[in-house]
Amino acid sequence: MTGRLGVWLVRALAPLPLPWLRALGALLGRALFVLARRRRHVALVNLRLCFPQWSEAERVRVARQSFVHFCQALLDRAWVWHGPPELVRQRIRLSGAVHELRRPEAAVLFAPHFYGMDAGGAAIMQQAVRLGGSIYSPQKSAAADAWVRAGRERFGDVVLINRRDGVKPVVKSLREGRYLYLLPDMDLGPEESLFAPFFGVPAATVPSLPRLARLGRARVVPTVTRMTAGGYEVQVHPAWTDYPSADVAADTALMNQRLQTWIEAMPAQYYWVHKRFKTRPAGAPPVY
Repeated sequence: MTGRLGVWLVRALAPLPLPWLRALGALLGRALFVLARRRRHVALVNLRLCFPQWSEAERVRVARQSFVHFCQALLDRAWVWHGPPELVRQRIRLSGAVHELRRPEAAVLFAPHFYGMDAGGAAIMQQAVRLGGSIYSPQKSAAADAWVRAGRERFGDVVLINRRDGVKPVVKSLREGRYLYLLPDMDLGPEESLFAPFFGVPAATVPSLPRLARLGRARVVPTVTRMTAGGYEVQVHPAWTDYPSADVAADTALMNQRLQTWIEAMPAQYYWVHKRFKTRPAGAPPVY
């Protein structure tokens, strides 16, 4: 019941003007920062580890703004997934090396966990990519799961691949010429990861970006989505040259290094509520 009600409420917000939605998201985000003590703790620990040079007041300020952007992006799904297509096209702009998205051969789109990731995926499929795919983790609520799936399949020809199904369907999709929208910058546990520096801290990192690019014979094209006052901007970067190499560990470390640069440019828009350092090297104490 809760899942269905939540989906209905978000869908009902689709016709509202964007400034109203953003103002409501800001109110919800500030309230969530106060009430969600465990997630606030996670965000602040992450920021202390990644930005030790900041004052505590600066980390609190960025964490609070991060909660605001989290809620604003959630409410923005109302118009991204249910608004008129011309409105979506108007509010989400592709910039940079957009030609990389129009080449016929497949690519792995490295899409880090900035809060605009769903808006970015929708715009890429609506405005540039004909055949796409993404790895999908089912939601606990059946209603929420159906809503998220429908939203991510709204534009273009999209295949959602269940994470539990493993690598084979992902590689098959790439070799069929599909673009893969990949978000590999999370701690999924020691079984799937290797340790690579992230802001100088060893972080369990899934090496799926270089591995899938190699297995799928695909280019790697970074796409970074930034929330703006008028919607979102998807910055498309040129395809990485000489990537992947023969060294998976070095490729994974390079991915984290380049991700750091984008986070430093807009730290409040990154997904700090995730326990990025949950998995620790042998003998290292837990941080949360």
